[in-house]
Amino acid sequence: MASAPGAVDGHAVRQPITGFHVDDVGDWVAELACGHGQHMRHDPPWQVRPWVLTAAGRASFLGFVLECVRCDRDDTPPPPPARDVQP
Repeated sequence: MASAPGAVDGHAVRQPITGFHVDDVGDWVAELACGHGQHMRHDPPWQVRPWVLTAAGRASFLGFVLECVRCDRDDTPPPPPARDVQP
């Protein structure tokens, strides 16, 4: 069985959570070390993550390692925009 492009030795790419932010519809997104994000919704009964609703709960998950689907797809974040530097 072939591995995903970003997988290492057939294992999914795992990244630690480095922070959180709220998206434009009010859902929490975990910021991963690779630069990708992953939604962390508390939406019972489908997703039960009450810890995401408090600052202390989110802080307790900093450093927690998640599988990054975008890294698995080798979906790298876009480079920052080029800056026109005048001499």
